[in-house]
Amino acid sequence: MIALVPVYRPGDRLPPLVADLVAALPGVCVLVVDDGSGPTAAAVLAEARARGATVLRRRVNRGKGVVLRTGFRYALTDRPGHDVVCVDADGQHRVDDVVRVADRMRATGAATLGVRRFDGEVPARSRFGNATTRAAFRLATGRDVRDTQTGLRAYPAGMLGWLGTVPGDRFEYEMNVLLHAVRDGLPIEQVDIATRYHAGNSGSHFSALADSVRIYRPLVGFAAARLLSPTPPQPHPPVEGVTPARPTPVTRTP
Repeated sequence: MIALVPVYRPGDRLPPLVADLVAALPGVCVLVVDDGSGPTAAAVLAEARARGATVLRRRVNRGKGVVLRTGFRYALTDRPGHDVVCVDADGQHRVDDVVRVADRMRATGAATLGVRRFDGEVPARSRFGNATTRAAFRLATGRDVRDTQTGLRAYPAGMLGWLGTVPGDRFEYEMNVLLHAVRDGLPIEQVDIATRYHAGNSGSHFSALADSVRIYRPLVGFAAARLLSPTPPQPHPPVEGVTPARPTPVTRTP
């Protein structure tokens, strides 16, 4: 198993996260991929390496999608056959939730999302944004994904090559993964997880305006293609090792 942690200007929560993942997932490779944070991140990344992480650094900031694909390529070439669970570095994800999401993926062989419950003390913009995007995704695709922007996602090894073909350099990449999964008839498992925000989610690098536009653009394009296409879309080649979804997907919760 590879725990892929994309980072940009990481804070002091990263090294303890690495240590916790190493302790909770025996044999895990914690892969930290830095998105051009520059020399100011050197000390934190060195501490993460000392706690057991493999650290890759990009020289130029390119966005979360580029960083995730960098991690997937590393997994394919350096750790072939390893499943990947993606974890945010800002402390939002409890390690026991990471383990449950990884376990569901291994049990089902399907991409698995850790979906936040958005109860308790959740910033208003996060609560509203999730509800709006969930409704838009359901309208565009007919599939109910309860948290389209969660960073806690687990993928079987057989999907990594496919993930490398999904476009998007920044936060829209994760939306594109879901849209392409719907297009290709792939199952999407969902596991409820706790919602944790630190200091009102001040550590997030998400731009409310620019990144929201990036996320909604592929949604609008997907919906328009469904409305305007005179014939049903042609099936895409199956993803090796992943069983296509049923016509009416069933969401299982713990």
